[in-house]
Amino acid sequence: MPMEPELVVPTMEAIRRWSGVSVPNAAARHGLADHIALIAELEALRGSMAFEEEPSNFEAALRACKEPGQ
Repeated sequence: MPMEPELVVPTMEAIRRWSGVSVPNAAARHGLADHIALIAELEALRGSMAFEEEPSNFEAALRACKEPGQ
């Protein structure tokens, strides 16, 4: 059996404590291990994502959608 990431067991325990749900089988445990890679990919994007193209609030969205001349 391959080694699972060290974050799997603490994550399983946190899920069990917060929701009362335990990982039901080996497939679920393997799926949880796959999330470790996803988390690492998202962490690698930290600082590179921005929302400059989106209005920062409702007022800005209204101004952005306003027809010219109004």
